[in-house]
Amino acid sequence: MSERTVVIVGAGFAGLSAAETLRAEGFEGRVILVGDEVHPPYSRPPLSKGVLRGETPPEATAFHAASWYDDNAVDLVLGSRATVLRPAERRLDLADGRSLPYDRLLLATGGRARTLDVPGADLPGVHTLRTLDDALTIRERLSPDVPVVVVGAGFIGAEVAASARTLGCEVTLLEIADLPLGRVLGPEVGRVYAAMHRDHGVDLRCGVGVERIAGDDQVRQVVATDGSVHEAAVVVVGVGMTPETDVGRTASATAGNGIVVDDRCRTSVPDVYAAGDVALHPNPVLGVTLRVEQWQNAQHQAQAAARNMLGRDVPFAEVPWFWSDQYDVNLQMAGLPGPDDTAVFRGDVDALDFSVFYLRDGAVRGVAGVNRALDVRAGRRLIAGGAVVAAGELADESCDLRGLTGARAGAR
Repeated sequence: MSERTVVIVGAGFAGLSAAETLRAEGFEGRVILVGDEVHPPYSRPPLSKGVLRGETPPEATAFHAASWYDDNAVDLVLGSRATVLRPAERRLDLADGRSLPYDRLLLATGGRARTLDVPGADLPGVHTLRTLDDALTIRERLSPDVPVVVVGAGFIGAEVAASARTLGCEVTLLEIADLPLGRVLGPEVGRVYAAMHRDHGVDLRCGVGVERIAGDDQVRQVVATDGSVHEAAVVVVGVGMTPETDVGRTASATAGNGIVVDDRCRTSVPDVYAAGDVALHPNPVLGVTLRVEQWQNAQHQAQAAARNMLGRDVPFAEVPWFWSDQYDVNLQMAGLPGPDDTAVFRGDVDALDFSVFYLRDGAVRGVAGVNRALDVRAGRRLIAGGAVVAAGELADESCDLRGLTGARAGAR
């Protein structure tokens, strides 16, 4: 493939990681990185935190200086949306009329923020947060005492609420579920995060959705499904994302909740691969097929895809891991806990210094750590090894988790 062309659709972290890997692996052909934003690849995690609070300047989110792309012969095609993939012709059409030839193509298209299907959702002042421009637009409107309503207490919504409250805004957080983060972390940890936000002055309302959004030339109020009315000069909708599968579907790539790939990141279309938030892939470690919207997955899966495009035959299989910073609290999580798993606590919950291990039939299937990064690191090894561990050992602070990892790995 030394004289061939690889086109990467999506200039986010996954797309950039693939381009970096192609060059690191010695690929000398042409690399074209296509993005629908005008910005070169940048880091998204700071958007809901440092950028939103004005602590991180937008230029600091860039992964590389502009010169890196020239130095590494990576052609950036920015501000151009990919529209049609033509595998029979090995061409990718762009919305601006251009058509790019390829020998291998990677779909790293990520996703788009979900919006609300309610009256008033299109009023000025109603925002989603997915891009750098989104974050900068919202940031301009956040100042002390400004009433902000955040819809959705998942990770993005909770981080936005924490950032807005840190800036002194009057924050209302609406969550349709019974607890924030409860579907991911379980009710025990969900209650901890509910208390934390309320302790910081957030008006957290659970079990309610949005009936409508009211205003004139600007959003003024959010009317909840329980009839309550909340003043709002800014509304941020954080109700998840939808995988961007449109381009893959134009080539009849198998898709569902994402573009379906095998463990080598191959789609159903020859010489077309997918990685990152958009890829629905098998995970032999967890024994499930899933789509992962996480930093680590975007990087590592894209690296595996790049190597496989070069014929390296590298399977992708690892334990998912991610983090979230809210106020001065760091949450990390690994694995894939389920609602019926047994939660085993380790540490001091009241002091926000604890971890939770999730057991299924005695095996560690997930771990979450609140200000406990080392516990999560050890937990990842337990999950990867299929370790069966007694709940009492996990809960015992005097028990060295690293020793458990070494003693129990491989047990099922």
